[in-house]
Amino acid sequence: MIVDDGTNPFEVGVATELFGLPRPELGLPGPLYEVTLCTPTSAVRMNHGFFTLTGVPGLDAVDGADTLVVPGRPDNVVPRGDDVLDAIRRTHARGARVVSFCTGTFALAEAGLLDGRRATTHWMWADTFRDLHPKVLLEPDVLYVDEKDVLTAAGSAAALDLGLRLWHRDHGAEIANAVSRRLVFAAHRDGGQRQFVERPLPDIPDDSLGPLLAWAQERLGEPLTVAELAARAAVSPATLHRRFRSQLGTTPLAWLTRERVALACRLIERGEERLDVVAARSGLGTAANLRARLRRETGLSPSSYRRRFGPVADGALGGAL
Repeated sequence: MIVDDGTNPFEVGVATELFGLPRPELGLPGPLYEVTLCTPTSAVRMNHGFFTLTGVPGLDAVDGADTLVVPGRPDNVVPRGDDVLDAIRRTHARGARVVSFCTGTFALAEAGLLDGRRATTHWMWADTFRDLHPKVLLEPDVLYVDEKDVLTAAGSAAALDLGLRLWHRDHGAEIANAVSRRLVFAAHRDGGQRQFVERPLPDIPDDSLGPLLAWAQERLGEPLTVAELAARAAVSPATLHRRFRSQLGTTPLAWLTRERVALACRLIERGEERLDVVAARSGLGTAANLRARLRRETGLSPSSYRRRFGPVADGALGGAL
């Protein structure tokens, strides 16, 4: 992780919390990531000088990384140093994964990694970003964008969402869920959700979706419909759609599909090999639909997902961060 002058210490803490702490709750023989901070000078002043970081490796440390994290800075119109940009470029050029948090996207764009590609950044800086980097396909309303080898998160809190996405990609749904429970954080918010959603004052004292979501999660294998969900919540389908949009930034059907895919992933990870059984128990219906949904969500076929995250992969260790 590159820490430059002005870097936001919260985002450094997010990455450290996500990838740098021991995970005894996973029951694995060793850490799944190894985290190294690196700086362009012997001492950098973080967040307007509130913190000074010293005694960490220089930028040569990026040459051993499988993933490079670039946190944001508040002074985004000030160009990064050539040494920082060169470290980002050469890391990407040799095939490592590059990740930015919040306005770290500016650094990736300055390094030339984002031209012609999708990316996101904090909504407050969207117009400035477009002016400075018009070749980037900016998506200002989403939580994060996963372009496989280059990933960008919107705000500081969205870095947690993207970090859990990386856990899911690297180690599967079961381990990602265990990490999210440790963080006391939502197990998975899809990157396409809005950065923020307006929550007008409710017409009734409590219109929380929590009880409905918990009820539906216990019945994913059943042929649930939006009409049935609305009936359970004692509202019209239109009202249910509005509540999902305002509280979750998605639709009831999209939420239901994601939950079913997540359940299918867990079943495969636990050793279920019969695709028709996985499809039935997760509510995805057929093996063909399971294949299509799983590939859309994870980029893997069921057999590839099983080889990577199934029981035989337990204990496999990840690379250096």
